[in-house]
Amino acid sequence: MIRCHAVTKSYTLGTEKVEALRGVDLSIDTSGFYAIMGASGSGKSTLMYLLAGLDVPDSGNVSVAGIELAQLDDRALTAFRRRQVGIIFQQFNLIPTLTALENVELPAVLAGHAGAGRKGSEISNRAGQLLESLGLGHRLTHRPDTLSGGEQQRVAIARSLLFEPKVILADEPTGNLDSTSSKKIWELLASVASQHGVTIVMVTHEPAAASYCAHVYVLKDGLLGGDFSTEGLDAGGVASRYQRIVA
Repeated sequence: MIRCHAVTKSYTLGTEKVEALRGVDLSIDTSGFYAIMGASGSGKSTLMYLLAGLDVPDSGNVSVAGIELAQLDDRALTAFRRRQVGIIFQQFNLIPTLTALENVELPAVLAGHAGAGRKGSEISNRAGQLLESLGLGHRLTHRPDTLSGGEQQRVAIARSLLFEPKVILADEPTGNLDSTSSKKIWELLASVASQHGVTIVMVTHEPAAASYCAHVYVLKDGLLGGDFSTEGLDAGGVASRYQRIVA
């Protein structure tokens, strides 16, 4: 599903060159819920943007859902992000003037697949079914400002599933939520990975979040420092294993 080989990425801040990624090798071959952990500046968000096709590496290869991203032009990258990968951000990125249902339908609208007719009806039905499955069947016509933070993130998750992507990337998806709402979202993502057979990769710095994942990959100073299974581990156990790698 996801393969990175010798991936590097650097940025220039003023007169200083910052090496965000210094040769990352990563391979995730099966569906499931995975975490990428690391301290601030470890390169985890940079890696997420490369996997999403929102940025390009300086060197190395990135493949997602069997697609070599370096081979795609701008139009093909847009289609890739729309069809092959779902993206969930810390900021919910919902359109305030649209209802929950309309926000989920939005990718299809942008792709020209929604509106009147059979195709539009199919899109609307799928969007409604996704919201229903995520516990928001009673909130279809509500706008974002009438939804809680957790509900807004559920709408964003439903939107990411609209085109049945093989991979979903979640960048600190509960960073704006309280602990109770966060737990519900982690449980939901684990359930979505299982029920929909997709690969969900979540960037997080929280051991509690990572404990809901099947496997954790740890970035340290722009490199993959190690990885481990979370089987049998609670948040404390994840924190302990993580600290051993980054120490």
